[in-house]
Amino acid sequence: MKLGIVKEPDNEQRVVMLPSHIKKLTTSGNDLLIEKGAGDRAFAFDKDYEEAGAKTVSREELFKEADMILGIRLPGKKEIDSLKPNQILVFVIDPLTNTETVKSLKEKGNTVFSMDIIPRITRAQDKDILSSMATVSGYRAVLEAALHLPRFFPMFMTAAGTIRPAKVLVLGAGVAGLQAIATARRLGARVEAFDVRSEVKEQVESLGAKFVEVKGATEDKSAGGYAVEQSEEYKARQRELVQEHARSSHVVITTAQIPGRKAPVLITKETVENMMPGSVIIDLAASSGGNCEVTKNGETYSHGPVTIVGKSDYPSYMSIDASTMFGNNLLNFLKLLIDSEGKLTLDFDDEIIRESCVVHQKDIYNKKIKSIIENQ
Repeated sequence: MKLGIVKEPDNEQRVVMLPSHIKKLTTSGNDLLIEKGAGDRAFAFDKDYEEAGAKTVSREELFKEADMILGIRLPGKKEIDSLKPNQILVFVIDPLTNTETVKSLKEKGNTVFSMDIIPRITRAQDKDILSSMATVSGYRAVLEAALHLPRFFPMFMTAAGTIRPAKVLVLGAGVAGLQAIATARRLGARVEAFDVRSEVKEQVESLGAKFVEVKGATEDKSAGGYAVEQSEEYKARQRELVQEHARSSHVVITTAQIPGRKAPVLITKETVENMMPGSVIIDLAASSGGNCEVTKNGETYSHGPVTIVGKSDYPSYMSIDASTMFGNNLLNFLKLLIDSEGKLTLDFDDEIIRESCVVHQKDIYNKKIKSIIENQ
């Protein structure tokens, strides 16, 4: 097959695959086309791809010749409309939210896979880009907090006196939250963490953090590791306890998201206005509405004496390692779609292929996406 790797938009520094990944694909009988300059922002240059066995081409040539087009951010409507019927797309589409995009792709008739809806089952862990990128986000969020915080993270005992360690509160103990806890602990902070899922308590405590528990949460093991919607009574108890701990923290890192829905508000405006001067909030759910009531997506600003950072694109800032991890996940996914001789094999009896497929032959394959669109 001819596989094409596109250059991402200017606001995205990652590339979907690095030259090290290309070598593994070319030895499997595939031809690789790389859009010129695709890896520049991840410090992988055209000559590196060519040495790995790929051919650098223009964007127009890539869309014309590739059998399968790979990338992170979906191309624009004009390029989608220009696709040939048999071309396959593998991107990150966020189809639970971008339903209009799904409808357009369905009408177009191409086969489209979205890497962000791969089912979160044991067999799919090495293909799970959400976990990989959440690891990057959790790590980077703590570094950003440390840069904005007008305090040290660790405790210092000096001739000038003792500096007490910073107190960090992490809301949501998924992959991003656990990585944030681990990183904050490495920097010497005192860390507390909250999550509606009681089974993460042991993980939180194993990293040296204190688990803030609110009794009576609704849990759903079929939610793929995500939080689920809670009762109003639980939300009231949660708000009271979370606000109490947030007001006494120097840093709050929020990570809670519900797929296909607005992120739950965990930090109210009132709480922000009662936090200690100089405190920092890092809201990783900014792109889906924010866990903090006053977050502004894509902005860093001061709400009174509190700094609020609304960023959901931290993986882009760590383009080399984030691209490495993303490429590894994609390589493992492609092994399900392409056999050892480079031939396409779409086995829709395979749960991973079926659930990650957005559209095929003008039909929506993922049942959850289909249900959302039919009920709109």
